[in-house]
Amino acid sequence: MDLPERLLMSRVTSRLGLTRLTFQPYTYKQLQEIVTMRLCGTDSFNPDAVQFVARKVASVSGDARRALDICRRATEIAESEGKGQLVGMNHVNEALNMMITQPRVRAIKSCSRLQQLTLQAIVAEMERTGIEETSFNDVYKMLISCCAIDGFQSVSITIALSAVAKLSACRLILTDPKCCDIYQRIILNVSADDVYYALKND
Repeated sequence: MDLPERLLMSRVTSRLGLTRLTFQPYTYKQLQEIVTMRLCGTDSFNPDAVQFVARKVASVSGDARRALDICRRATEIAESEGKGQLVGMNHVNEALNMMITQPRVRAIKSCSRLQQLTLQAIVAEMERTGIEETSFNDVYKMLISCCAIDGFQSVSITIALSAVAKLSACRLILTDPKCCDIYQRIILNVSADDVYYALKND
């Protein structure tokens, strides 16, 4: 969350001495415990299905909200089949498939490899700083690292700016139309999980 940076003047934040804490993603066991606690008092969820959700989300993002969202969707699917239906693996798989085939995920999967790496760099930079808004300059530095890890040929600033412009045109990211240079601000317009799922299943 970047609320302090958005609302407070820089000289005020410096006086306050704000310290940003970056929390690590939840592990499989932590996610399983969180979901189990939220399901406390109900026996409509197969324990194996809970474990499957926890493992799946932990392998992608470790986001507890996404794990609970999958459980909610799986429950809705089970309820649509009839009252008293136990939520099982098939319902969880269907919920996961629904998420993977969402328009935003499909749009990311249809992007070029460079555009996908750019999205990956934006997410990585957001996680590094803990701030939703970043700059092209910082994203480009992260993109160089992502390209090296992926074995993708390093790209110039001009080509990277072009990739950012295309992502902005697709509304996958938001950029300042008045600034198109290395100092332009960038905000991810999809959830980080959408990027994770699209690239994980690519």
